[in-house]
This record gives sequence, C-alpha cells and structure tokens, in this order.
Amino acid sequence: MYKRPFDLILASLGMFLLSPCLLWIAWRIRQEDGGPIFYRGVRVGLEGKPFRIFKFRTMVVDAEKLGASSTSDDDLRITRIGGFLRKYKLDELPQLINVVVGEMSIVGPRPEIQRYTDMYTDEEKAILTVRPGITDYASIWNADEGAILAGAEDPDKAYETLIRPKKLKLQLKYVKEQSLWVDLKIIGLTLLTIIRPGSPALNEIKMS
Repeated sequence: MYKRPFDLILASLGMFLLSPCLLWIAWRIRQEDGGPIFYRGVRVGLEGKPFRIFKFRTMVVDAEKLGASSTSDDDLRITRIGGFLRKYKLDELPQLINVVVGEMSIVGPRPEIQRYTDMYTDEEKAILTVRPGITDYASIWNADEGAILAGAEDPDKAYETLIRPKKLKLQLKYVKEQSLWVDLKIIGLTLLTIIRPGSPALNEIKMS
C-alpha cells in the first residue's frame, strides 16, 4: 500500500529541510520561559491505541491543569511565541516525528483525546481504522479553531457544539475516500489554507 512509504519519505524529507526552522523555534520556546520545548499530550490513534503526540509547546507549563482542553485564540495560557506558532500551524511540525515512528500519517483524521473517542457511535468508530494525521479535510474546513472558540465561556462545550459534528462528518469522508490522489489534494489545500486563507479553491471543503 502507498501510505507508509509515502509517509516515511515525506516526513523524513520534511524534517531534513525544515531542521533550521525547527531548531530556531525550539530555541525561542526555551528562551521565553525555560519550560519544555514539546507538548506531549495523550491522543487516541490507530485501533484505539493511545500515544503521545509531539507538538511545539504554545502554552504555559501545565496548561492542561489550568483550564479547558479546547483552546481559543484569547486563551490567557497561550505564550507570546505560542500565538505566532498557532497562527501559522508551526506548532504541528514536530508531529513529523510521530509519522516517522508510525503513530501518525501525513494525512488522516486529526487525533482526539480519549474523552471524545469514547463518545464515537458505531459508524464513527471507522475513524480509528486509519492512522490519525497531521492534516485532513476537517483541518482545512476549520483552519482557525481558536478564532471560533474565542469569547466562549466554556470552550469545550463550544467545540462539541460548533466544531465536532462537522469535523466527524469530514473525517468519515476521508476514511471512505482515502487514496494517494486525495492525500496529495489535501496536502495542497492545507498549504493553500496557510498561504491564502480566503482562496475560492477552499470552498469545496467548506461546503462539504
């Protein structure tokens, strides 16, 4: 199958080419508050197996103990460098490590915490039959989750009401349609989302 060789080649190449950027980000995070460079939260992966995700830390140390699991753009736990990293999705780059070790794919449903996978219906459990990914249809549709949650009294409740239903629908869409062509299309649209957020080419996903 194309998936694993495709992931390994792309992730290894990405880590090599982006290494100067990754090192600079790691240095900036350490300079800001002296805390850990990475956030290693537990997520649910293929066949329901938990794993620790790699992300550049964008919030204060022990942020999970200080508030909701969902994060809005106006969350006071976000650090100065963290706001910049989140805006341009740079905090997701270390997940290339998860891809290399086989816990994630470049393209696939975004991994969730146990709380939300426990809520899956029988149909939605199909999401766990593929490796979670760094990007997918839902990531393109909801490229700025923090902005949607901004101002919410309960960010977790807002996520469950405003985002999760459509996100699940788009994740199931990927499970049914996955192919090399679909993966290449999603990667292209993801880059377009970052470079040109208002591009008409993104309407296909937003209207799905």
